[in-house]
Amino acid sequence: MFCTHAIRFMEKAGRAAELALTAAILVGVLALAPVWAEDITRGAVTGQTKAKGYDHPGQYLHLLPVRIADNMEPVIVHADQEKQARHKLAVLEKRFGKKPNILIFIMDDVGWMDPGFNGGGEAVGNPTPNMDRLAHSGLILTSAYSTPSCTPTRATIHLGQNPLHHGLLRPPMYGEPGGLDGAITVATLLQKLGYVTQGVGKWHMGENEGSLPQNVGYDDFYGFLSVSDMYTEWRDVYFNPEIALSPSRFAMMQKLPFNRNNVHCVKGKKGVENVYEINLSTIGNLDQDWANYSEKFIRKMAKSDRPWFLYHATRAGHFDNYPNDKYAGKSPARTVFSDAMVEADDILGQLVRALEETGQLENTLIIFTSDNGPEGEVPPHGRSPFRGYKGSSWEGGVRVPTFVYWKGMISPRKSDGLFDLGDLFNTCVSIAGVPGAEIAKHLPKDRYVDGIDQTSFLVADNGLSNRRSRFYTLNQHLSGVRIDEFKLIAALELEKAIFPRGYQAGFSGAIVTETGGVTMVNLYTDPQEDVNSGIRHIPATVVLGAEMGRYLEVLKRFPPRVKVGFGPTN
Repeated sequence: MFCTHAIRFMEKAGRAAELALTAAILVGVLALAPVWAEDITRGAVTGQTKAKGYDHPGQYLHLLPVRIADNMEPVIVHADQEKQARHKLAVLEKRFGKKPNILIFIMDDVGWMDPGFNGGGEAVGNPTPNMDRLAHSGLILTSAYSTPSCTPTRATIHLGQNPLHHGLLRPPMYGEPGGLDGAITVATLLQKLGYVTQGVGKWHMGENEGSLPQNVGYDDFYGFLSVSDMYTEWRDVYFNPEIALSPSRFAMMQKLPFNRNNVHCVKGKKGVENVYEINLSTIGNLDQDWANYSEKFIRKMAKSDRPWFLYHATRAGHFDNYPNDKYAGKSPARTVFSDAMVEADDILGQLVRALEETGQLENTLIIFTSDNGPEGEVPPHGRSPFRGYKGSSWEGGVRVPTFVYWKGMISPRKSDGLFDLGDLFNTCVSIAGVPGAEIAKHLPKDRYVDGIDQTSFLVADNGLSNRRSRFYTLNQHLSGVRIDEFKLIAALELEKAIFPRGYQAGFSGAIVTETGGVTMVNLYTDPQEDVNSGIRHIPATVVLGAEMGRYLEVLKRFPPRVKVGFGPTN
């Protein structure tokens, strides 16, 4: 069932085998014969032209990637930039006497255009000076991708797999079973490579014993296990009077099997320590509490001879936002979402100051991102210039604000090279000493790795992405693929298909898996994804169709899983 829509798409576009073969011939010829291609007479509606055109670095439609392992995605190889990146890393390690530290700072439901470095910030009423300063001093990734919702993305970062492979297709709610279940995570591998691993903030990758942070690679964890609104929505007489003002219904919520506390988890100890209950009084101070915990960790590790990995996941800006007294109304917009953005910006600045004051900044890779696009059903929420919201695989739902900062190691620039948040799995482990295909030696042979080692993309001067294509998922569906500026769509969400009124966004619409067969958009000329260009640009459509066919074969060899989903589990 998982690929029925895609198979039908291929059938409509032409027989799958013929389509793949035609594309392979087309791509192969273009890749092997760039010289004589220059001599081809080009034409236009006004007649012939002698214009030679331009090839732009980082565009790969005409190239074939290299397969580096049976259970890993193929890559575009840049030998020179890989060599340069490894040299820079070696020099740095010699200087500090240990591998680099890694800080992932991940926000919740923050849209592509919420931070200032992507055109938001002051322009939308929530200045983000710390984010902007770091972003403009590092690498801004304009085409970085999450999954459509929270848990799938967090699992993708930790496992280097898209949701079809790790099986967490949606967020588990109110104590539902399912999570990481002891899987080998990026924290597991870094721990084995000598790193001290610290998790702080929102977890939401399972509450069962096998999915607790200390059982999937973390030495220490301080935060909550589920999702922000679960702790507050049923308590709030304004948002949910139907529950909050009904003693029997309120009691029902109190009996549900989920942990209502900020917790502490330690490697080697079973279960969790409940630190304090999260309620309408305490939730506004969570981000401050977590920030102080992360800062203490950073300062403590300054004297250690071991590198560290810190995964800091904010509560901001998932609804419902309850600002503390210091930040209520501090944003010019004076909305609870924008207040949360301003607070998160201050927290990022706080952690970076701690790094600087302890002499660790130059040996620390900092990644800033969001777990998905803006929430669209519950205002006030984030903003994106693209179509769609959280819960959809339109660009607005999955293209997220992302930058990578590393003082002295990453040159200031922007890149539209494709980057999937699953690439963080490979890249972090690569920086720790296990590059490229070597990661396969540390994983079961039946585990497919959708992530790609992007170390050279980030670290080399003017580095290019090592990823040729990026696949989109939507619940249990393979929904599309992007190469360069072209995005082929096989399954989509129609936001207004069901409800004629109200907020129509990612979780309110209907998923359509029967498209016209050649449904493609050009994201450069049509970022709103509202004009089909599949028929006009058939040369590109054929190549993307072949790439979709290739990945369908991957899904046959490494079948999808459903651990938390919309149907039977396995």
